[in-house]
Amino acid sequence: MFGKNPIRPPEKGDGTSLKVQSIFLTIQGEGPYTGYPALFIRLGGCNLACSFCDTEFEEFTEKTVEEIVDEAKNLTKDTKCSLVVITGGEPFRQPIELLCKKLIAENYKIQIESNGTLYQEIPDEVEVVCSPKIVNGKYHTIRQDVEKHIVAYKFLVSKSLNGYDNIPNWDFAKKVYVQPIDEYDEKMNVENNKLAMEIATRTGYIFSVQIHKFVGIE
Repeated sequence: MFGKNPIRPPEKGDGTSLKVQSIFLTIQGEGPYTGYPALFIRLGGCNLACSFCDTEFEEFTEKTVEEIVDEAKNLTKDTKCSLVVITGGEPFRQPIELLCKKLIAENYKIQIESNGTLYQEIPDEVEVVCSPKIVNGKYHTIRQDVEKHIVAYKFLVSKSLNGYDNIPNWDFAKKVYVQPIDEYDEKMNVENNKLAMEIATRTGYIFSVQIHKFVGIE
């Protein structure tokens, strides 16, 4: 969306239907489950508008939780895929507890990708990979109710984007990944890769790249 998306507020409700951009079978390309077969459920809308975000999440349709789960089961029925990644946009913008419960009942493992600014109830076993963003010139505070589910942080870094040339000096108790931002410019991406490797080497955190882009999958 490259920052051109409308900033959408959190939605309330019973979660029996959700705004869904797409559901697809792929390989998780980044973070702690890199390389694992994964079913992605991309939800519509976000509460932030980041200039570097290259994801389409505004062309969404309303689907019932039953329709979503049925589609998940159909896409994975002939596979060994048991990981479901709920992403966006910002997944916590919508009431996703019911969806998570129904997917867990079908023996799926659930990972949510979130920016950490919003929260709606989810089951205890759901894992969150949090990618904090800069808001009003500084990294936003991670909500404590999100924190209890976080298994890893993923920081995006860029040599050219203001504030993203380093990561915050927080006291991390979880894994931390450092990932170069894809700016769709070969020279800039080389610099971003170098920066991410430098930060990872200096801090001991994990260097991460988006492997799905290297192999040309979503």
